[in-house]
Amino acid sequence: MENSLTQDLLVDVRDRVMRITINREERRNAINPDVVNAISAALDQAQADRDVRVIVLTGAGTNAFCSGADLQSGASFQHDHSEPTAPFANLARKVRQLNIPLVARVNGACMAGGIGLLSMCDMAVASEHAIFGFPEVKVGVFPSQVLSVLQHLIPRRVLNEMCITGEPITAVDAKAIGLVNYVSDDLDGKLTWLLDRILDKSPAAIRRGLYTMKRVDSMSFEEAAAFTESQIALTAMTEDAKEGRAAFREKRKPVWTGR
Repeated sequence: MENSLTQDLLVDVRDRVMRITINREERRNAINPDVVNAISAALDQAQADRDVRVIVLTGAGTNAFCSGADLQSGASFQHDHSEPTAPFANLARKVRQLNIPLVARVNGACMAGGIGLLSMCDMAVASEHAIFGFPEVKVGVFPSQVLSVLQHLIPRRVLNEMCITGEPITAVDAKAIGLVNYVSDDLDGKLTWLLDRILDKSPAAIRRGLYTMKRVDSMSFEEAAAFTESQIALTAMTEDAKEGRAAFREKRKPVWTGR
């Protein structure tokens, strides 16, 4: 099933995978409010559909995943200051509530807010020619919003250098610092390999697992210990957990219901 929430964003659902594509190739897939809102709506659609097991986020073409905010519009950093929250930050908040794996397919340049989108994702596969950077200081601003999703993902000194110098790094460097999981000259082949390793697992375990992982991230040890000991007990009560244990005993592949 393919649909478009806006002409700038394509959403395709098939074989239990939702593919979200920023469709602004002529603008190097730069994001604007319509794109951010459409991504948010697509995530709502996926969260409500138990048949969607994985979400892939990418950009159209081969040159750019996302180049960040659309500077050509002249309205990139204009905000309604009467609103206490901003759309991009609200998208990050929504992803924190998402219980479906979100995988970035980084098909080219990933810059500025594009790294913000990448950092919201749970996993990422990048092409060998992809580059990553924060050029904001070159136009007199700073990648402030991105810090909320990036600061615990890569080493602090690397983050400092990328933000302060504005100079890009290669895909190989991005993998070395943990920004992406894999770099491949066969981007879609590697992506399919990763998706297959997700799709054959228990949907219920993944759903509850992501819920748990995203909440313990900001907890103290004692809070996390108390929370996770209850979560493992609840997860063990699901249909998938019972089926998984039965399949193990019976030496067969499990048949997941996702419940």
